[in-house]
Amino acid sequence: MLAAVAAAALPLGLLAPGAAAADRGPARLPVALPKTPVMVGFGGAVSSVDRDASQVGIDVLRRGGNAADAAVATAAALGVTEPYSAGIGGGGFLVYYDARAKRVTTVDGRETAPATFTPETFRNPDGTAMSFPTVVSSGLSVGVPGTPALWDRTLRRFGTWSLNAALRPAENLARRGFVVDQTFHDQTAENAKRFAMFPETARVFLPNGAAPAVGSKFVNRDLAGAYRLLRSQGVGVLYRGSLGEAIVDEARDPHTAPGVSVLHGELTTGDLRSYEALVKAPIHSQYKGLDVYGMPVPSSGGIAVAQILNLMTAYEKRTGVSTSSLDQVGYLHRFSEASATAFADRNRYVGDVPGVPVQQLVSPAFARERACLFDPAQAQPRPIPFGEPDGDYAACGQQSLAQTGGHEGMSTTHLTVADRWGNVAAYTLTIEQTGGSGITVPGYGFLLNNELTDFNFVPLTPGVPDPNLPGPGKRPRSSMSPTILLRDGRPYLAVGSPGGATIITTVSQTILGYLDRGLSLKDAIAAARLSSRNGSTEGAEPAIVDGPVGAGLTALGHRLSESSEIGAATAIRSLRFGLFEAAAETSRRGGGSAMVVWPVR
Repeated sequence: MLAAVAAAALPLGLLAPGAAAADRGPARLPVALPKTPVMVGFGGAVSSVDRDASQVGIDVLRRGGNAADAAVATAAALGVTEPYSAGIGGGGFLVYYDARAKRVTTVDGRETAPATFTPETFRNPDGTAMSFPTVVSSGLSVGVPGTPALWDRTLRRFGTWSLNAALRPAENLARRGFVVDQTFHDQTAENAKRFAMFPETARVFLPNGAAPAVGSKFVNRDLAGAYRLLRSQGVGVLYRGSLGEAIVDEARDPHTAPGVSVLHGELTTGDLRSYEALVKAPIHSQYKGLDVYGMPVPSSGGIAVAQILNLMTAYEKRTGVSTSSLDQVGYLHRFSEASATAFADRNRYVGDVPGVPVQQLVSPAFARERACLFDPAQAQPRPIPFGEPDGDYAACGQQSLAQTGGHEGMSTTHLTVADRWGNVAAYTLTIEQTGGSGITVPGYGFLLNNELTDFNFVPLTPGVPDPNLPGPGKRPRSSMSPTILLRDGRPYLAVGSPGGATIITTVSQTILGYLDRGLSLKDAIAAARLSSRNGSTEGAEPAIVDGPVGAGLTALGHRLSESSEIGAATAIRSLRFGLFEAAAETSRRGGGSAMVVWPVR
């Protein structure tokens, strides 16, 4: 019955899955799909923050590419339309379900620090932290880009398309241009003063000296040339060739406007040559009968999401009250306590260092011990002390020191892809700050990351080991949380979000909203968000702060700080009979774009 309904709903010229000519003739022609936050149908799905990028991914799936092929092509397109959040000059993390192997694997494309970096690199001579804004817009913030290496590694391991083919749509998009929306205009305008510090950035992104008007066409022929170079010569042109030399030259001695001076970088061609995108086992936990897979270190996302879900389970057992039966104040109070607790442990233990106690941090037993201080009627004082994930758990564990977290940029972008064969990709990519370092590589049209500012400049607490200090070749800690959930060994839900440290809370709330709060996937993504990261205040969107829920949380001792918007999630739900539901934001960042190959209307 579903197949018959789908066939009747197909756009003209397309055939239903399983039809003899499904991969031939008219079925391979591009069919433009509308921008919408939800779409249901067959043949595969793509969800991102941008219509053009989602369309690129759908066209790849329609032409027979798999989820890996479509993820890389969509990401490259986002480098065109979301250049302040992603691109050749950045990095990211991919979580991938391989249907043939029936296994979840991850690819770590995080940027790395130069070999010259030490724990003192971001400190003044007197030992204090350097000015964060000064470091951000400078060559010193630039790490080795990992995105091209991740694309290449992903296609070689999981894909069916070449890098040449996968990057062609993005090259074409950069050359012909795209229509400027409000988000692109606003992000450009907000960064105009910073972009003007660097003549090449101003030339590319501030045509006529100002942000492009909404509705105008933005063309980036330099970026098209960069993609063509990667297509024709492979990623070696960046890690061992002319493109890499251009990146190193600009990072080490950025071109600046008259009267502007910025810190020089320490990146070398040797740093680029030694870079590798790493294939790693995922973080694995369980929640409500589902297997939850996330990104391992240097991401803290997989660990923190797992711990939040474990704590929500522990609170249910401790109180005898299910998450689903709580009112909204009780639910957000419980979520805030879990989130702040997870961030306390994240800040103390997680980084690109040996010996991170991963299995203990994601163990239900540790969560039960950490839940001992939970009070349904009162918020714990912030910051919450970190726990002792030592494997020896009592009814209530020993309390340690309390520390707050460091700074983390709020940009980034996320895409989710599923194909007809059952492969699924959850991919978060970034250049860190909105606009990255602000430095554009001359002649190539892309911004360099400022990812090294994700390191803590000085230890969070004197005398307490800090796993996230800079070091030679080290990867800074991240909150990116691409996540895939399996039910009975099969893909069930894939989700992720941009938003810096709020990524962890956005992904967790989306999962909880859908699994526990009775929300549709669309409504779970659209729901007003709270982000408690163990600071003195916790961010919350206006719908929470300005209403009775905010008043109720305040009465429980929560100190809310209004954030205009938190995160911008995308997700795909795999249903029976090869049916997919793709979902994205309804309004955040101007609304996302969810698409399927063969829509059911």
